[in-house]
Amino acid sequence: MSRTIDTGSEHLTAEVDDGVAVITMDRPERRNALTDDMLSGLALALADVEVAADVRCVVLTGAGGAFCAGGDVKGFAEGDGAGGGSSSWDAGVHEQRLSHKRTSGALFHMPKPTLAALPGPAAGAGLSLALACDLRIAVDTAVLTTAFARVGLAGDYGGTWFLTRLVGPAKAKELYFLPERMDMTTALDLGIVNDVVGADDYESAWRGLAARLAAGPPIAFRYMKENINRALTGELDTLLELESTHHRHTGTTADHKEASQAFVDKRDPVFEGR
Repeated sequence: MSRTIDTGSEHLTAEVDDGVAVITMDRPERRNALTDDMLSGLALALADVEVAADVRCVVLTGAGGAFCAGGDVKGFAEGDGAGGGSSSWDAGVHEQRLSHKRTSGALFHMPKPTLAALPGPAAGAGLSLALACDLRIAVDTAVLTTAFARVGLAGDYGGTWFLTRLVGPAKAKELYFLPERMDMTTALDLGIVNDVVGADDYESAWRGLAARLAAGPPIAFRYMKENINRALTGELDTLLELESTHHRHTGTTADHKEASQAFVDKRDPVFEGR
């Protein structure tokens, strides 16, 4: 059964089908550059899918051959810059912090697998959103760039945090200080993307991966993700305690019993999230 999520934004669509929620940034005339309206819509869509029983995997992608160009630099130039707007400075900082938490933060903490499908370039905050996802798959012609230094900005939407943990602080500083365009061979070698495919196979590849994630054990995935996220900043003894609790809990689920029986029967398990 499929459904459409009302995002409240004309430039962001969200559809759920067969356990996969596909959220599409849809502003191709500006390479899906972000606006406040799009980010608010993304926050609404992520809040929906986080608790939706019919969603077991979340895909973030872009329309028109691009993933996301990041902030709307043309809009900055036409208005008051990235720090402008009608709000006071303090109110603006608070609003952006909320936006960060409700978008990048929501993708990172989402208790379901998240996948960024990159049909083309990802830059600036667009790259940050892709990095917030658990996995990234890209067409082989895509390019990545932090971009912020080129427009005199420090970076947002968690990109420095995510990238530092993927490539280490020295490489992350290089990529931020010297924002060259990175091809997919380099991105794959650095572990920034998980898979790179040709244009002819791109859509079937990401849809196949999303379907595989949606068919997986949702309870186990939720606790796996929490374990790994906590491992980024937690101490070993704390993580050992957390793993013990989560492992024992998942051992009592119907999904575990089904998988064990499927192993004996030499068939694929059917997970129901129980």
